[in-house]
Amino acid sequence: MRLTRRAALAGLGALALPRGAQAVEQTRFPLSVAARPISGFEPRSPERRRFGALQFRGGLVLSSGHPRFGGFSGLARLNGGRDLVAVTDRGYWLTARVRSQGGRPVGLDDAEMAAILGASGRPLARSGLFDTESLCIADGVAYVGIERRHEIVRFDWAGQGVEARARPVPVPPEIKRLPRNRGLEALGVVPSGPLRGALVAVAERSGKEDEPTLGAILGGPQPGLFNVARHDGYDITDLAFLPSGDMLLLERWYEPLRGVGMRIRRIAGRDIRPGALVDGPRLIEADLGYEIDNMEGLSIHHEDGRTVLTVISDDNFSFLQRTLLLEFELLP
Repeated sequence: MRLTRRAALAGLGALALPRGAQAVEQTRFPLSVAARPISGFEPRSPERRRFGALQFRGGLVLSSGHPRFGGFSGLARLNGGRDLVAVTDRGYWLTARVRSQGGRPVGLDDAEMAAILGASGRPLARSGLFDTESLCIADGVAYVGIERRHEIVRFDWAGQGVEARARPVPVPPEIKRLPRNRGLEALGVVPSGPLRGALVAVAERSGKEDEPTLGAILGGPQPGLFNVARHDGYDITDLAFLPSGDMLLLERWYEPLRGVGMRIRRIAGRDIRPGALVDGPRLIEADLGYEIDNMEGLSIHHEDGRTVLTVISDDNFSFLQRTLLLEFELLP
């Protein structure tokens, strides 16, 4: 979901050509990403490391001079967290390697952006499917949710990476009736339990303030719809699954005069089933007294037996906001 009006991006990403030559859109390009470390999650107490059920490992303020950089709404970390994949809500992939030092992220190397390709091989955004708001990668397949069109597409990530073309994933009619700018913000594949292998999708907000929002179990042995409880004005912005099958929900509230808040809740995997209303305890909650922004992407990976959560913010291509990459360890 966009929180501010976006700056016009007309003409961006075109290759420089001789006068009189036809402009060709640049669909894949390397870029340099600057990374400023965040040493403390709470600036008032920079030495504090524990926040709820999480321990802060470190973070980065990311920036790049390229106009396509920003708007990150979906996130995945692969190969033990070394590889980062993100999607922008303008229809682009970001791939990079995360450089770490002493258990903390310190930078991004080998960064590249590429247009997300539709079934025809042309950029997905040209077909109007540009609002790519959610991402998960499991078993070599990348799934991307498109919010305003209420669609999900899949890609052969293991075989083709950013060159893969979109293939549609069938969704129930209830998904198609979601509010236009309150659609699918969260995707994840269940790794274990009765729903193993199913794709779970959750809408940002399908009803009124604090009404439950719609979730869908797609494929697997028990497909169907369920609902996710909402509290305190928070909207759902992403999800990720723990190996146990429990689901973590990233949530965000925004009010122009108050700022922005972030929360992560844990939903028991055994509770997710058709017809259910699921809820669960919060692991962390933060407002602008902490190093947060419009946090929209969540990923889980494992390092040396530790469960690491990474969250990324959508800066809405606004100079008033930041692209943050934050790492937390889930404590036992």
